[in-house]
Amino acid sequence: MQIHGVEVEGPVIDGETRCVHYHGEKDRIAIRFCCCGRWFPCHACHEESGCGHHAVWPSDRFGEEAVLCGSCGRRMTVRGYLEGDSSCPGCGASFNPGCKLHRRLYFE
Repeated sequence: MQIHGVEVEGPVIDGETRCVHYHGEKDRIAIRFCCCGRWFPCHACHEESGCGHHAVWPSDRFGEEAVLCGSCGRRMTVRGYLEGDSSCPGCGASFNPGCKLHRRLYFE
């Protein structure tokens, strides 16, 4: 599904990047996976895609854009997302703070 000019893959259910796995009000980010460069709403969507080469973002690449705000389309660096306050620095939309509990699935 095209969301803010980005092809977000997987079972996306709305225009803010929510998917069948995570679809709460604050579930509104997509992540560009380091292994394939493709955008997905969550780790389960990525796994179901069949990439087969799962890799997390190494810390020396945290300056690269890898997180998309589903509300406004702002792209954030890994560092900016991880160091942020669980909201978009562009539009202020709140992100699910629980997403950071899955950090190890995406980032070193």
